[in-house]
Amino acid sequence: MSPSKPVTSSTSAQLPICRTCGVQYGAPRADCPICLDERQYVGWAGQQWTTLAELRADGHRGRIDEEGPGVHGVGAVPSVAVGQRALLIRSPSGNVLWDCVGYLDDNLAVEIEKLGGISAIAVSHPHFYGVMTEWARTFDAPVYVHAADHDWVGRPDPLIEYWTGDTHQITPSMTLINAGTHFAGGTVLHWSDDPEGRGALFSGDIFMVVMDRRWVSFMYSIPNFIPERPRTIRRALELIEPFAFERIYGAFWGRVVTADGWAAVRRSAERYMRFALDDAS
Repeated sequence: MSPSKPVTSSTSAQLPICRTCGVQYGAPRADCPICLDERQYVGWAGQQWTTLAELRADGHRGRIDEEGPGVHGVGAVPSVAVGQRALLIRSPSGNVLWDCVGYLDDNLAVEIEKLGGISAIAVSHPHFYGVMTEWARTFDAPVYVHAADHDWVGRPDPLIEYWTGDTHQITPSMTLINAGTHFAGGTVLHWSDDPEGRGALFSGDIFMVVMDRRWVSFMYSIPNFIPERPRTIRRALELIEPFAFERIYGAFWGRVVTADGWAAVRRSAERYMRFALDDAS
């Protein structure tokens, strides 16, 4: 991407973005399927839309801050919709943007270029699709989405690559894992050669880093407080068993487990199962 080239055309800047979930669609529509699903919700005032052009005009701007060794958080101020931040993972084999947000402008794109640009984008689940196609086109980067979540993509594009199976390696040191919590295609990313040499897991809210950052949680719906099914959590634990990691990067600013990450997931799952079994009895 050339810093002098606008990041979006006037047409794409007018595409509708759901104000509740922040997902951009390829054409105007009456509703947002992601928000109609029981894991999300339609805003109390009814379905509301915005656009990148409107967000920019309203004073939104990009935010980039370091979140950990070799990792920069990428978001917007004020935050858009759900309020998550993406994570730029800076790796010798190419920078990867983990998850996405519902915002992008020229200045933010230029700042990302200064950090080495983006070679690939990987997204955990539909609530964090944001304007991922806009990001992909700006940086000419593929977007990795698990095929189980194919039907949730609001703005299809040839740059979106739908992967299948339990794991998918996108760089020599980064592996996508279909944990399957929250959504059938719910994905986490493992980084084996992080700067600390201890491994890191990027979980979005597939494994949600909670306010007590020694723990994570597993939810089918976060805003509607629907717990995830124990059998789904057991499968997720089996899939991450071979991967070592100390840090866990969650979905929101500062939500980072800084040490003992694998043990944090295991003990969190054990606690969750204990309460689930009590309820079942």
